[in-house]
Amino acid sequence: MSSDKPQTENQRDIEEGVRTDFKNTMSYGSYLNLEQVLSAQQPVSVPEHHDEMLFIIQHQTSELWLKLMLHELVEARRLLGQDDIGKALKCLARVKHIQKTLTEQWSVLATLTPREYAQFRGFLGSSSGFQSFQYRAVEFILGNKHEGMLKVHESDPKAHELLSTLLQEPGLYDVFLAALARRGYNIPEDILSRDFTKPWTYQEALIPVFKLIYESEETPWSLYQACEDLVDVEDNFQAWRYRHLRVVQRTIGFKRGTGGSSGVDFLKRALDLTFFPELFAVRTEIGN
Repeated sequence: MSSDKPQTENQRDIEEGVRTDFKNTMSYGSYLNLEQVLSAQQPVSVPEHHDEMLFIIQHQTSELWLKLMLHELVEARRLLGQDDIGKALKCLARVKHIQKTLTEQWSVLATLTPREYAQFRGFLGSSSGFQSFQYRAVEFILGNKHEGMLKVHESDPKAHELLSTLLQEPGLYDVFLAALARRGYNIPEDILSRDFTKPWTYQEALIPVFKLIYESEETPWSLYQACEDLVDVEDNFQAWRYRHLRVVQRTIGFKRGTGGSSGVDFLKRALDLTFFPELFAVRTEIGN
């Protein structure tokens, strides 16, 4: 029987059915392997700087979200290969939410002032986010392939193997175009059989295909939605890149990156990279 009276001791009783003994059963902590996860934050600054914990957790959580994003993109690619557009779109919807979370996380790192970061930056050595194999894997499956990046990961056999595999395989966009071809859309054979190890480049021949998809009243909604979801994924990715650039600039200015890059200027050039250029270019043609 419930009561509207306030709990005078500002506590709620533990219900009789709530389990409290986990000696012989799985607990929340054991399921999530929290002992390992929460002990993975190991600052290297001497003496230990208070704000290094923020820096470590920011990047570790980003890697966890990247792991999930890659998991969903691989599944979306598989589903598109099976012509299951609806389920593939569900994966892309989740990817878009992950991207927004990753972008919003930059606001936490932005609370790190230039002086605070400078006090422990030197202890990072040559480590850099540029070396994130999961970030590179996401870029690869979305079409921004670069064989030269494999050299960065030669010291990590598992990462090198993953990226080598993704380099050889068709990207998400390639599989989507193949799905369109199976539905009767005029995708040129040289595009379908292209060298998947090369980065995607703009293909003028696809503009009439996407113009038809966007303008025809007979276009299945799932195909129209797939095009728009891919546009969203690219927009979100560019928002993440830009937010990264701005946080780096406000924190270290125009210093060189810890991994040896030119820093902000290097990050600016990433904004010129594109995944699905035809889906943006077709907008100029729609209605003409």
